[in-house]
Amino acid sequence: MSLFSPLRREVKATAGDTHLGGEDFDNRMVKHFVQEFKRKSKKDITGNPRPVGRLRTACEWAKRTLSPPLPRPPTIEINSLYEGIDFYSNITRARFEELTMDLFRKCMRGYQDGQRAACTMFILVGGSTRIPRVQQLLQDFFNGKELCKNIKP
Repeated sequence: MSLFSPLRREVKATAGDTHLGGEDFDNRMVKHFVQEFKRKSKKDITGNPRPVGRLRTACEWAKRTLSPPLPRPPTIEINSLYEGIDFYSNITRARFEELTMDLFRKCMRGYQDGQRAACTMFILVGGSTRIPRVQQLLQDFFNGKELCKNIKP
């Protein structure tokens, strides 16, 4: 996220963890579903890149699907994930947030109290800023100030 003064179009500050992104959220979901598959099937797919890759693709889709409001949680369905065993599961936004809460906290580490009043516009940068929980944490931190989500920096 970058903070700047809209009158001068000058970047006043930038904050955030440049090493934290969507892949971190994906990895957390993949780990969760690998464990679930192991619990249900008694098979460990950790060392097999093909089923893990298929699971990763499904997790990326589920993460993106969780961003807008949904009538029901996205379902992950993978036919013959490993050794002919099908895998079906779903994930709610609440469960996703629970699995990734430490990543949300990490998103907020770079911000300081002094930045709250000094800036009037906040431009969100990166795909993970579309995650509703990230937006809510930032809006809460900046006392309800509007977050600019439609500018492509």
